[in-house]
Amino acid sequence: MQTIDALQGQRYISLETYRQSGQGVRTPVWFAEENGHLYFYSTADAGKIKRLRNNSRVALAPSDVRGRVRGDASWLQGHASVLPQDKAEHAHALLVRKYGWQSRLFDLFWILGGRKPRAALEITLD
Repeated sequence: MQTIDALQGQRYISLETYRQSGQGVRTPVWFAEENGHLYFYSTADAGKIKRLRNNSRVALAPSDVRGRVRGDASWLQGHASVLPQDKAEHAHALLVRKYGWQSRLFDLFWILGGRKPRAALEITLD
């Protein structure tokens, strides 16, 4: 199992998911860590969710808000899976704990925007 020490204190990761052609697509995401697993949320119809349903393999590295990888960070490899509702609520609580008012603000916009379905995902490193 790879170490996640490089992600300590980071607010964003650049998450690379893969198209059916194998081409990688990188997206910056908020994340929370617990017991060696990483969690993040996205709208259920987002491209990264569609790609993960076809291929669960991911690569990730610490990044800034725009997805630019920080310094000489190494890319970690893993697999992502969509969580069932009971675990999704726990993942959401972890993100709220980490991001506080910013997470609550995004939740407010989600409610005002009509509550598009969201997906919570768990990443397990290889």
